[in-house]
Amino acid sequence: MALTGRAALLAALGSLPVGIWEPGWTGILAVNAPLAVACACDFALAAPVRGLGLTRSGDTSARLGDTADVTLTITNPSHRPLRARIRDAWPPSSWQPGTEVTASRHRLTIPPGERRRVMTRLRPTRRGDRHADRVTVRSYGPLGLLARQGTHKVPWTVRVLPPFTSRKHLPSKLARLRELDGRTSVLTRGEGTEFDSLREYIPGDDTRSIDWRATARQSAVAVRTWRPERDRHILLVLDTGRTSAGRVGDAPRLDASMDAALLLGALASRAGDRVDLLAYDRRLRALVQGRTAGDILPSLVNAMATLEPELVETDARGLAATALRTAPRRSLLVLLTTLDAAPIEEGLLPVLPQLTQRHTVLLASVADPHVARMAKARGDTDAVYQAAAAAQAHTERERTAEELRRHGVTVVDAPPEELAPALADAYLALKAAGRL
Repeated sequence: MALTGRAALLAALGSLPVGIWEPGWTGILAVNAPLAVACACDFALAAPVRGLGLTRSGDTSARLGDTADVTLTITNPSHRPLRARIRDAWPPSSWQPGTEVTASRHRLTIPPGERRRVMTRLRPTRRGDRHADRVTVRSYGPLGLLARQGTHKVPWTVRVLPPFTSRKHLPSKLARLRELDGRTSVLTRGEGTEFDSLREYIPGDDTRSIDWRATARQSAVAVRTWRPERDRHILLVLDTGRTSAGRVGDAPRLDASMDAALLLGALASRAGDRVDLLAYDRRLRALVQGRTAGDILPSLVNAMATLEPELVETDARGLAATALRTAPRRSLLVLLTTLDAAPIEEGLLPVLPQLTQRHTVLLASVADPHVARMAKARGDTDAVYQAAAAAQAHTERERTAEELRRHGVTVVDAPPEELAPALADAYLALKAAGRL
């Protein structure tokens, strides 16, 4: 039972001495007696809360930055009308700051034996699963003096998926892929590894692609066109160790790596390649394997939704062993990890020969644009020192990348907003060169 603000105000007014009565408890009780009767009647006429039926429906997933609408259906089985205020509680990260009060609180009236729906609009600020907490119902009488209050557990989960902001680059990369596949008027000449078709020679064609046997059978010079091989295996390896927790801008490095992996996964599946995902630090965090082309992107997004950086040093030997088990045959191994010298020299380089002996290895790393801005800073002593530190960091990063290239690794190092398209371009370049 809850005393409303209206009842509290009336009680305060009623506690003043009135008329010829002496001040004291007798006078207060005499004056408050009608109020007490009104409160009792109001409480009795308020619909009970415990017997209410509550169910949920609506969205079960949403991309980070989008909204998710969850509908709460309230059934009033009693013989009294329900005049209620309802609070639908969710974790704080389910809302944009400052919007929780207006989004989670509802007022409604439900006649006896009927039901009503209210909608709670979530706008999550973090990836992962958001679980509904509890629903608090405050039922008022017709005078609004007293209220019954109770809580109900109504389970519901909304999975917040990665935003996949790099999908805007997908049409241009697919156009480049179609060019490589020879499905547009611009046919690739002397690239790829699978024979596609014969066509008439055009001045400027590579003479090495002339098919002399076909030319002998017809009156025109015929050249072979090639297309990149299909049905190749791509293994995306996400490093979820401590280095992935470093923030670049407003998000951890892991988020930029996931965005790049999603673009590459979507592109490779359209190219007819098989795409798998492995997330690892000191143990396996996620595995997506054996999905069809139409199912690979939803599977990748769903697996990445709950991934968070772990503040542990990545076990490079364990990662390499798990990758080799996951991809037993020759594949393109895409490592989304750091280019910091210490983790590479102490962790990855000792196990790199095991990977490059069997696979084509491509390493993608998120560069911090703030370091590039520091390198250009001038004007005072602090700025000069910052520029020197940034130049040293850049040189060390380039030295690490060059060491990886000497081991046969293709390296992509780009800021967060450029990493996804740069990784897609590197994949297309490998495919065009017949290295997959």
